Amino acid sequence: MAYREKSRKDQGIGKEMMNKNKTSGLRAIKRPALFYGYTIILASFFIQAFVWGTSNSFGVFFAPLINEFSWSRSTISGAASLCFLVHGLSSMLMGNLNDRFGPRIIMSACGIFLGLGFWLTAKVNSAWQLYLFYGLIVGIGLGGIDVIPLSTVTRWFKKKRGLMSGIIKVGTGVGMVIMPFFITWLLKAYGFRTSFTILAVIILLSVIFLAQFLVRDPIRKAQFIDNENIHTSGNLKKIETGLTFREAIRTRQLWTICVIYFIILFCVYTILIHVVQHAIDLGIPAAVAAGVLSTIGGVSIAGRFLIGGAGDRIGEKAGLLICLLFLLTALSWLQIAGTLWMFYLFATIYGFAHGGFFSLVSPLIARQFGTRTHGLLFGIVIFSSTIGGATGPFMAGYIFDVTHSYKTVFLILAILCIIAIFLTASLKPLLRDKNV
Repeated sequence: MAYREKSRKDQGIGKEMMNKNKTSGLRAIKRPALFYGYTIILASFFIQAFVWGTSNSFGVFFAPLINEFSWSRSTISGAASLCFLVHGLSSMLMGNLNDRFGPRIIMSACGIFLGLGFWLTAKVNSAWQLYLFYGLIVGIGLGGIDVIPLSTVTRWFKKKRGLMSGIIKVGTGVGMVIMPFFITWLLKAYGFRTSFTILAVIILLSVIFLAQFLVRDPIRKAQFIDNENIHTSGNLKKIETGLTFREAIRTRQLWTICVIYFIILFCVYTILIHVVQHAIDLGIPAAVAAGVLSTIGGVSIAGRFLIGGAGDRIGEKAGLLICLLFLLTALSWLQIAGTLWMFYLFATIYGFAHGGFFSLVSPLIARQFGTRTHGLLFGIVIFSSTIGGATGPFMAGYIFDVTHSYKTVFLILAILCIIAIFLTASLKPLLRDKNV
């Protein structure tokens, strides 16, 4: 009996030591000095800078295209609007494919579409070609530029999810500052056809190259989210949690977020497209008025970074409410703005909110629904927002043509902002799992 007791005791000690060795070995392997998630942040930052910096500078091509083909501004703007809408539709597809196959191959495909679209745009000779090459093909490629990096980062980070999303979106702001000057130089030196060709090569090579550094989740690199070994059982599959797609689409929260971001993009793109012209109408010189947009872009960098980080501490819902209150303040101020300093003050207040909006959306979706089908759900929200972004500027132009004033436009935007504040305040958490 004594022998049997001792034998069982020895076996128990042996098993305990084996478990300790397994656990310590797991920690040694799963917690490397260099967390691969930061590599993904860096690659995503430059993808955003190259692609969104170029896409958001499309207005620089207006004058060369008008001079070459005598097209109206509405014709060229229509291609940009089509590109924006296709980008929204494509985001749902790219998000779903990213969930299933991972970011590397899907982002590489986006790079091919973008490169091909810009290369073909260099050869346009008629308006329908501009709509096909830029509006459709480039739009498809753009569909993955937000949803893939931001959905991927939610799987690698939890504690700093908002901050890391903000850093990625800072890339957009940096691109918006640098690329217009680079493209302007290209146009002056080589003309629009060669410029589009050069941009096609840059985007094709850079996106495909940077895509090779993207990895869907820490499991693929034998690491844990936030580089923390919180699952000592070794069951890595537990990292991926949250609602299924069928569960998520039945919730009020998903469609509430869709409406909120529809309103946000409705306001954002109306402001970006019409605020400079509004300032010019009030007697501010065009060259000076353009500085309002530059101020918005510069301040948005701070907004992306600070609000993204704040969302990790106070929650994305609270961060979104802060941004909406900034937007409402800016829109209220715009009602009385009539001098240059007033427009720059507007740009400072609004620019902070502008940056924050784009840093919070992906972490907000992850907080509400988890990461299991994050890409597809994020794509649905992006699509909803692009409808708002395409509708708002058109509505504003129509109202101005009828009333010869933007006062009614800005009042409508303020009312919509108030609605978005109430909708955001009504959001209730769905998940209690601390590991989502």
